[in-house]
Amino acid sequence: MTIVDTPERRQLRELTRAFVTKEVLPYLDDWERAGEVPRSLHETAAKIGLLGIGFPESVGGSGGDLLDSILVTEEAIRSGGSSGLIAALFTHGIALPHMVASRDDGLIDRYVRPTLAGTMIGALAITEPDGGSDVAGIRTCARRDGDHYVVNGSKTYITSGVRSDFVTTAVCTDFPGSGSLSLLVIEKGTPGFTVGRRLEKLGWHCSDTAELSFVDVRVPVANRIGPEDTGFLAIMQQFATERLSLATQAYATAQRCVELATRWCRDRSTFGRPLASRQLVRHRLAEMHTRAEAARAYVHDVAERVAAGEPVVTEVAMAKNVAVAACDFVVDAALQLHGGFGYLRDAEVERHYRDARILGIGGGTTEIMNEIIAKGMGL
Repeated sequence: MTIVDTPERRQLRELTRAFVTKEVLPYLDDWERAGEVPRSLHETAAKIGLLGIGFPESVGGSGGDLLDSILVTEEAIRSGGSSGLIAALFTHGIALPHMVASRDDGLIDRYVRPTLAGTMIGALAITEPDGGSDVAGIRTCARRDGDHYVVNGSKTYITSGVRSDFVTTAVCTDFPGSGSLSLLVIEKGTPGFTVGRRLEKLGWHCSDTAELSFVDVRVPVANRIGPEDTGFLAIMQQFATERLSLATQAYATAQRCVELATRWCRDRSTFGRPLASRQLVRHRLAEMHTRAEAARAYVHDVAERVAAGEPVVTEVAMAKNVAVAACDFVVDAALQLHGGFGYLRDAEVERHYRDARILGIGGGTTEIMNEIIAKGMGL
């Protein structure tokens, strides 16, 4: 493996595998059909130290860094979990970092510590109905009124938006679309803040997704993260971590599907011979394995550079696209090798096939990543 292996990281892998085996696999299909994971899962993950991985102990986390977070994500999926599970259980990975970076003790005590303890759930609200990747064009506005902001606007495609207790919300603090952004923590139950319909999706069924509406919502100025008009930079600074998480979900899903397809092809016989005895099938599995492992190695390499503080914006975009492309190829091939069974909800590979489609959209589309890469090339 490319990420330095240590006794502590081996233990972290074992802990993650045991957690998924005991606390997730017996119930995951039910959660998929219910459209969400239970709040109790957050508390269980927090008690054993998994929920706080990657967050410093000084804010209630379990310590570790980006590389440790990547190992947890990878092992959770390789153990039979899913990228949808990661999205639902670890949404705080995108909801909290801005608060931690601000070093605002008030926000940390009110939101970060309880979330890492599993007693609160946070979400991040950036995307709006009339704009996806255009962060600078955000139109949800916050007008200063004494010690409060008055927020009006709407958000959509918000992961954990149904279950969340608070939402880290990107707002415009000038005129709509001006690019003058700030981040406000808006609590569920605040008058004027409503959760619209639960959005039904192609995949990530166990991860609830919502539309949010803000009508004259009064938010204390104390709930602002950092100085006014610094929200755009704060959002951009956290994109590398989010994109690497999605890249990890992609290559780990590919690895899991290689394992599932290999097992199936060894056990399944046609015309009196195991599928794996046929050269065409063996070569397809070999290509799947090669793409998955190559993506994993590159993502690990880029993650190590990010963890070391290197400014590798272009490489992060390439890592995401490489991993997503590998995943797309592998999940399609894996389902094909499973034949008719792969098309059934009873097949684990069917869930991965559906879940994989969002990975080239979330955190910046493949096309946006290509634009970043092109700029890095000087084009």
